[in-house]
Amino acid sequence: MRAVVLFIVFLLTSALAPLSAVAEEQREDVRQGFALFTGDEDARETALAYFGDLGPSSAAALILAMRFVRDDRFPDVLRDITGETAPQSWSDWMLWQEAHPEIEPFEGFDLLHARAHSQIDANFQLFLGAGKKHEIRIEEIVWGGVIKDGIPALNHPRLIAADAAGWLNDEDLVFGVSINGDARAYPLRILDWHEMFNDVIGGVPVALAYCTLCGSGILFETRIDRFERELVFGSSGFLYRSNKLMYDTETHSLWNQFTGRPVVGPLTGSGIELKTRPVVIARWADWRRDNPETRVIDIDTGFSRDYAPGAAYTSYFASPDLMFPTRVDQSDLKQKDYVFALRAAPVEKAWPLDLFAGGAVINDSAGVVDLVLIGDAASRTVRAYRSDGMTFEEGGNPAVVMQDGARWQVTEDALVGPDGRSLARLPGHIAYWFAWSGYFGGEGEVAGR
Repeated sequence: MRAVVLFIVFLLTSALAPLSAVAEEQREDVRQGFALFTGDEDARETALAYFGDLGPSSAAALILAMRFVRDDRFPDVLRDITGETAPQSWSDWMLWQEAHPEIEPFEGFDLLHARAHSQIDANFQLFLGAGKKHEIRIEEIVWGGVIKDGIPALNHPRLIAADAAGWLNDEDLVFGVSINGDARAYPLRILDWHEMFNDVIGGVPVALAYCTLCGSGILFETRIDRFERELVFGSSGFLYRSNKLMYDTETHSLWNQFTGRPVVGPLTGSGIELKTRPVVIARWADWRRDNPETRVIDIDTGFSRDYAPGAAYTSYFASPDLMFPTRVDQSDLKQKDYVFALRAAPVEKAWPLDLFAGGAVINDSAGVVDLVLIGDAASRTVRAYRSDGMTFEEGGNPAVVMQDGARWQVTEDALVGPDGRSLARLPGHIAYWFAWSGYFGGEGEVAGR
């Protein structure tokens, strides 16, 4: 993906040149912002001088242009207006910008930001524009290297029986979902290319929003009271702090993939927050063993992609580095260490995946909720259940845990005791540390830290 981004960015140097010609009634700072993208050296030099005089409010425009236009003068002007000496690259300046929310861009920057990106894909105007409602900083919304739906969602993908999926290897990882007895498997080697599915499972409309950059696949319910039909989601092509911004096809609002909240567009400030559902990552062999009636999506998705194991994002998943810049506190964990994130509890809480090395049963709590977590770090498999104050321990096989000598069955919906009593499963998912800490680190808890 990085190579694709660099290639398209190279092409944009000339493609954005027409932005220099704007209506005279535009504010001067917006007009000069457009001139930053022009191939006319004199016009760009005039714009740089203008923004050097304007001061820190021009930083966002300079950083935006720096992404697409190669000009060694950009960092020089940025250092002059900010007093900073260290930042040099676009990534450095994005990190600086994130650290300085008190420096707001000039009025009209949202128009400049939208018009610049519309040269990549005219459809981006559905998401961005002058005066759009937003609860995240527009200047931190960055292009992810693809056009709208350039990473195409799978909508109601064709399902096949487990026995018919001979192309799946036992060690292949799948997203496992079971709702009302309807068990489904969505292989990561397919979802790596699509990052989203919209489906109905067990009669419940859901979408799995998978941010490969964050290592997080989150299952959301998509039926919202104010809409006659369930929402359908896709990939916008934009990121915020290295996190996918998805969109709904009904209003074209942008949503934060991690929080399930609309953050730009008509639904911003509506109070809507998508309900999360349990999802697990598991080896195909393990999921099939525990859910023998499962179905799995067909490898014939209707799209031409290389669905071989490891074909997508191999280098990114293997690297300790991020593809896009965002500030990360790494005093507790490294930025791409995996955690299990519990959702819909009184407090946000995460458990480092290495706590489940070799397989583990962990008794803990999140706020006032007592719970037990059952997991295996090797396969990134973690499930969480209410424990009602009881203490559990390993039961000798993955499908059983013990409580005071009694065997409890581990199912996708609940822990089921010998007397039929059940303890409900709690929603949660795997994620990279940087993503969880970026959204919940300030208010959440981290087990063992």
